[in-house]
Amino acid sequence: MGRVTAPNPVIPVPPADLPGTLGALRAAGHQYRTVKQELRDNLLARMRSGEPRFPGIVGYDDSVLPEVERALLAGHDMVLLGERGQGKTRLIRSLGALLDEWTPVIPGSVLNEHPMHPLTPASRAQVAEAGDDLPVGWLHRSMRYGEKLATPDTSVGDLIGDVDPIRIAQGRTLGDPETIHFGLVPRTNRGIFAVNELPDLAERIQVALLNVLEERDIQVRGYQLRLPLDLLLVASANPEDYTNRGRIITPLKDRFGAEIRTHYPMELELELALIRQEADLVAEVPEHVLEVLARFARAVRESPSVDPRSGVSARFAIAAAETVAGAALRRAGLLAASADADDRPEAAVARVGDAVSVTSTLRGKVEFESGEEGREIEILAHLLRTATAETFRAHLSGLDLSGFTALVDDGAAIETGELVSAAELLRQVGTVPGLAKVLDRLDLGDAPTPEEAAAAVEFVLEGLHLTRRLGKDVTDSGRTVYGGRG
Repeated sequence: MGRVTAPNPVIPVPPADLPGTLGALRAAGHQYRTVKQELRDNLLARMRSGEPRFPGIVGYDDSVLPEVERALLAGHDMVLLGERGQGKTRLIRSLGALLDEWTPVIPGSVLNEHPMHPLTPASRAQVAEAGDDLPVGWLHRSMRYGEKLATPDTSVGDLIGDVDPIRIAQGRTLGDPETIHFGLVPRTNRGIFAVNELPDLAERIQVALLNVLEERDIQVRGYQLRLPLDLLLVASANPEDYTNRGRIITPLKDRFGAEIRTHYPMELELELALIRQEADLVAEVPEHVLEVLARFARAVRESPSVDPRSGVSARFAIAAAETVAGAALRRAGLLAASADADDRPEAAVARVGDAVSVTSTLRGKVEFESGEEGREIEILAHLLRTATAETFRAHLSGLDLSGFTALVDDGAAIETGELVSAAELLRQVGTVPGLAKVLDRLDLGDAPTPEEAAAAVEFVLEGLHLTRRLGKDVTDSGRTVYGGRG
């Protein structure tokens, strides 16, 4: 699983040593293979060499990926079923890396026709006329992937093609294949075509798609053209749409050889690995803060107040980590504006208190049950506190933290908050017995920066409050005051 990124738009330049004519291609021993044969051969080669087969896909090694591999080896088109944010599109796009890096094509062919296997009458005539002198072009695998997000307004022309009125005006007849402007599917011939959210495609469009993939012909405005396309079809769908609404026509369901269920990360460590891999962090976020956010995302998914049919995307935890990093960078920037010239500038390091803002900024990513209207932020805040307490117990349980509670035994208070500097927080705390062990448990090292030490102190104070060992108040100015007994 992971964040979806668009394929590289830069068109690579083919190496100069590739054959330039059909005769040279034959002399080099090139053999024509279908796309599915190509994928099968390259997948097996990676298996035998031990190379990573799906780099960047997290959490699917023992569940989804073996099923995908079996489908590819069997030569099956497939549909991935899963809730939003489970990395379906990322996985589909990764299949392109299993294609040959370069493949020969007839130059100028919009269908990426192979010189040894031309499809259209014009290309067959071109090959017959030129013979071994036919020029050969080379197509990079990054250009052999097509994708369409299914929407109700998608037309047959978008996917399959339509009559080009300009070519008709030039004198061609409807019976001439040259009059057709091909759509996305034919233009991905000899590649991989993906339909995201397939159930949203109108049924009449699904019929047209089936005709291309099963019957190997297209019908455009009453004209039928035989077109034996060579491609792998992969689709994604939400299981609720796919199984309950009945919006995928039965013949098209039957066309897919493999139906594969995706899922969210099974384990906390996989959730953390996904955040580390995908989050674009503009500030340092200590590991214990990332763990709080990972536990928070998992708690939101499991909450009875959240609609399980829509799911909670992996992007939720990723965006939460980025938001927390943004809060840390904001604090560093604002404190720099008010600091004296001789003061050490505040480094941007996130604290657990920075996570509070995500309950409001990310609530739009969660679909709540209908009876929870108006309580969304309250529910998320409770789940965040639960995640923080679980992380506190996981790392610091059994540790003597009496040095921290002793700080406020005499009626003193410790102030922290969004705009409290690390130096100010550490001045209030002073030398605390047990802090070194806390830093060690949180993997902050033997020589943490003041900002990292402040992040650890704030985590301890919040954990003590959540375990009812320390009181807490929030002032009108937004500062957090820890003091007294919980």
